[in-house]
Amino acid sequence: MTQGLTRRRTRWTCMSLFVTATCAVALTPVLAAPTLKELDPVPMVTVPGGPFLMGSENPKGRADEWPQRSVHVDTFAIDQVEVTNERYMAFVATTGHRSPPNPYGTGVLVSAKGIEQLPVVQVTWYDAKAYCAWAKKRLPTEAEWEKAARGTDGRMFPWGNEHPSPIRANFDREWVDDKTLHPVGSLSGGDSPYGIKDMSGNAREWVQDWYDPDYYANAPDKNPQGPDKGIVRVIRGGSWHSPESDITATARGRGGFALQTHGTGFRCVRGGRDSEMSHAQACGSEAGPMQ
Repeated sequence: MTQGLTRRRTRWTCMSLFVTATCAVALTPVLAAPTLKELDPVPMVTVPGGPFLMGSENPKGRADEWPQRSVHVDTFAIDQVEVTNERYMAFVATTGHRSPPNPYGTGVLVSAKGIEQLPVVQVTWYDAKAYCAWAKKRLPTEAEWEKAARGTDGRMFPWGNEHPSPIRANFDREWVDDKTLHPVGSLSGGDSPYGIKDMSGNAREWVQDWYDPDYYANAPDKNPQGPDKGIVRVIRGGSWHSPESDITATARGRGGFALQTHGTGFRCVRGGRDSEMSHAQACGSEAGPMQ
């Protein structure tokens, strides 16, 4: 009798183990995160969600930076460096998107030598948006850009409140061909609190928002997306040609869609409020907080 019970228990134990193992094998592919091949394999830095001080206190800065207020942005990741010529030309080669003008000579940009790690310039807002979409990213909002640049303590520049110097930022210079722009990430003294590079000077950067000089007075205090409409888009960070007042973390530039200059580039972000809303719409449910 005891032997019979033992055999039955053994058979049930084996069957349970078989079912458990079978279920585990069946569930594994569903639960495993898919392996994504990055089209734009650049390091990205996570900026934690939460409040920060946006803008400048009157009378500091300019009128379009007033009033300073506490703004919450959700967690997002941002490219550690600006998009380079090398990365942008890979996008052009893959998609057939038009190449930007060559600011370094008469030939096409892809033929220029020694400029691969310089930030791409002479790109329009549409070019920047197209690149980020191709890379499964997007342009940052103005609020996201500013938080990435200054952190949460209200500092004037990415590195703090000290005046800029050549070891911190590439600014206030004249054009000298391929010696003007610096290779991305080469001035570590200018890093933001999150370790993000070149957010003051070198190439100024397109962001998502429409520009409105009075937007801050009535903007939402959580995940502001910019005005619903406008004529020009916001450009942030200043360039190699900008004076000190234009490379602060709060300074707001602007330009039309088709603007192309030797000093305007961009970087991309991923995550944040936009991706949550898209995910919720795709799943047919309300978005919850990012984990």
